[in-house]
Amino acid sequence: MAALLALLSSLLWGGADFLGGTVSRRRNAALVVGVSQAAGLLTIFVVAVLAGALDDDTGYLPWAILAGAAGVVGLVSFYAALAAGTMGVVSPIAALGVVVPVLAGLAQGERPSGWQLAGIAVAIAGVVLASGPELSGKAGARPVLLAAVAAVGFGVALLAIARGSQHSTLMTLTTMRLTSVSLLAAALLVALGRGTPRSTFTLDRRDLALVAMVGIADLSANLTFGLASRRADVSVVSVLGSLYPVVTVLLARAFHGERLGRLQSTGVAGALAGVVLIATG
Repeated sequence: MAALLALLSSLLWGGADFLGGTVSRRRNAALVVGVSQAAGLLTIFVVAVLAGALDDDTGYLPWAILAGAAGVVGLVSFYAALAAGTMGVVSPIAALGVVVPVLAGLAQGERPSGWQLAGIAVAIAGVVLASGPELSGKAGARPVLLAAVAAVGFGVALLAIARGSQHSTLMTLTTMRLTSVSLLAAALLVALGRGTPRSTFTLDRRDLALVAMVGIADLSANLTFGLASRRADVSVVSVLGSLYPVVTVLLARAFHGERLGRLQSTGVAGALAGVVLIATG
């Protein structure tokens, strides 16, 4: 069950990234992130109230705040890296964020089987290759550094979600979203104060609906990952939950006609082989 939940989170994250990236081609990326996070906050708050989770043990609180802050840092750094560098260089570096929860889990005594360890290594390598590494191009120091910051941010967010979910999954996600929305709202006010045109931060009804779907899908991915982390080792479910670049690549091929390079195809196959090893180990 934990493996299926973690794989479902990858499917949801990959779909959210694909849809969010598609909308970001015609709308401000920061606006897409902010509105999607707000949609997720509204949704999870309603769910938490209906489930009576507001009175849960507050041990989740520091982890949830850390997850929200790390997630925002990761997203902002990732978009800045994409704007400054080559996607084929930036994406594989950011995908390595999964190493953070894997190492943390192993350091705290988690002991996956030999086959699972092999699967972890194969799956991580597959995700990096599926992200489309550009081996022939050169990247400046700034986008590489930003991509590294994004990787750490994403990895810390995964780890914090897993730790907070040991106390309360719903309240971890509610507080995480509240933190991220607050930080993004503050950034929006700063941007407006510096004279950024208000038209930059508007969405029509169609794009608003699509961005809301992105937020709900992203939230659902966080939820399924949090539930998975309660049932199995973080070092294992983090890898299964981080296969979303493979999903995004395949959706881009199906709906945008983007062709997979040889390395990407190898990466997709490697990631799936890693899943099999983890699941059967």
